[in-house]
Formats: sequence, structure tokens, C-alpha cells
Amino acid sequence: MPLSAAEIAHHPAALRCIQEQARALIHIYETSPRLAAVFATQQRWLLGHVGLALHFRRDPNDRRTEMTMARFIEVVRRHSVASRNTAEAFVKEMLRYNIAEYISASGDGRAHPMRVTEGTIETFTGWIHAHLRTLDRIDGGNRLTTFLDRPGMLSRLQPLIADGLLASDGVREPGRTFSLFIWLNNGGIVMDWLMSGIDPEDVHLDRIPTSVISVSEFAHWLKLSRTHLARKLNDGEALGSIGWVGQRGHSVMWVSRQFFDEYMAVQASKLAVVDLAFEDSLSQADES
Repeated sequence: MPLSAAEIAHHPAALRCIQEQARALIHIYETSPRLAAVFATQQRWLLGHVGLALHFRRDPNDRRTEMTMARFIEVVRRHSVASRNTAEAFVKEMLRYNIAEYISASGDGRAHPMRVTEGTIETFTGWIHAHLRTLDRIDGGNRLTTFLDRPGMLSRLQPLIADGLLASDGVREPGRTFSLFIWLNNGGIVMDWLMSGIDPEDVHLDRIPTSVISVSEFAHWLKLSRTHLARKLNDGEALGSIGWVGQRGHSVMWVSRQFFDEYMAVQASKLAVVDLAFEDSLSQADES
């Protein structure tokens, strides 16, 4: 039976496991910052999953299933992920940075077939590894080993994950502070960095210390404008969700218990989606 979001969130090992996951995602960001930027905000994250799902679901023998600009926009609009213009701009950016590519040199506008590049798939596979490893650490399972033993599993698993994410209220309707950060460029990494530096012994506090001190160094590492990051941090401070233990810039930043709970709730919802998709993809393989 796949784990539910509640079972994941309330498991005694959840925080340490999710912190390890956050560090793995930070490593992916450090090694492939351009590609990691695809998943830098919630909207881009969902757009990326839509594109991957279209890629994996295509039938090479049926041109009607190919990923095209028109099909991508149609799916994005149907699930209210983004506007037509945003979806089109996203695809053009993916093509520009070789995250996706046209299948042939010639094509007809929005009907020109595309695919995700091998480098993108390789890096995204690290995202899958991180989440399956987290689930295994929580319940002692062997999902990652099973995945590694089945080279063709990714093409079944990712579209099911995408379906689950698009349908998950827990993922798409997070709390107010989480929502504030997911619209910041690299906002997901900002939150992963903050939460990965928390001492699990402190999570009972109303104000939980992190390992972040310098906003300038934080912004530089994230390749963000210091002004833009500081503005978001100020918004979070106004909500009572973050602050500094002492003098700003000379003491560690804290996050509120509510912000921490929001982060953990979203991570649990996401992991529950991955776990259900994993089980369903195994069932599909057994039936075929």
C-alpha cells in the first residue's frame, strides 16, 4: 500500500529524510542550475512535468501523440497551470537552452514535434531517485532498487506523477508563506536550503533557527538579485514566517513553526503522489 500524505508527515523520521532529499535537490541545482531552473517555481515545475509527461506518452508510430507546442498549450490550459503566452514562452526557453529539441529540422509552427533531450532526462532521473530514496528511508522499502532494476520504468512512472501533481490540492494549494516563496525564482531551492539547515531537535519551537545568516551570500549562491530575494524575505517577515534571532545579517534566520509545517505538508503530499504513481506503474508493468 502506498503511504498517505498524513502517514509521511507524521512519521518520526520524516524530517531527517526530507532534509536529505532537500540536500540531494540542492546538489542537482548546483550541478545543473540551468535545468534546475525549470523547476524553480511551482508554475514552472508543473509546466516541466507536463512536458515530460507528453514526451513519455508519445507513440513514435503515431504522429498524433507527438509533443507539439499546440498540444503542450492545450494540456497546460486544461489544468489551469498557466496562460497560453506563459506556456509558449516556457517552451521557447526550453528549446533555447537545449532542454527540449525539435525532432526534425523542418516543421509546421505549433505542430512541429519536439522531444525532451537525453541530458534533461538524465538530470530529472536524479529527482526521481531522491524522492524514491526518501520513501524507502521512511518505511524501509526497496522502491529505488526496483526502479533501478527496471530501465523502462521511468516512461510509465513520470506521467503518473504528473497526473497526480496536477490533481493534488496539497501540492497546488499550499499555505500562505509557502505560496509566497514558490513564485520567487528558485523559490523551491530557497525553501529547501532553509529547511535543510534546521536541527530536528528545534522543531518544537515557535521560531526554528536555520543555518542562513547572510542574505547577500544566500542570493549570490542562488544567482538571484539580492534586492528581489530581500523583498520576498521582507514579505515573509511581515507575515511573521521568518526573522532573525538577533541583528539582521549578523545572526541566523529563523522560520516559524507554521512555515515549517506548510513546507512539510507540501513535501508529504508530493511524496504521496510519487508513491501512488510508483505502485500504479508497477501494476501497469505486471499487466502488460
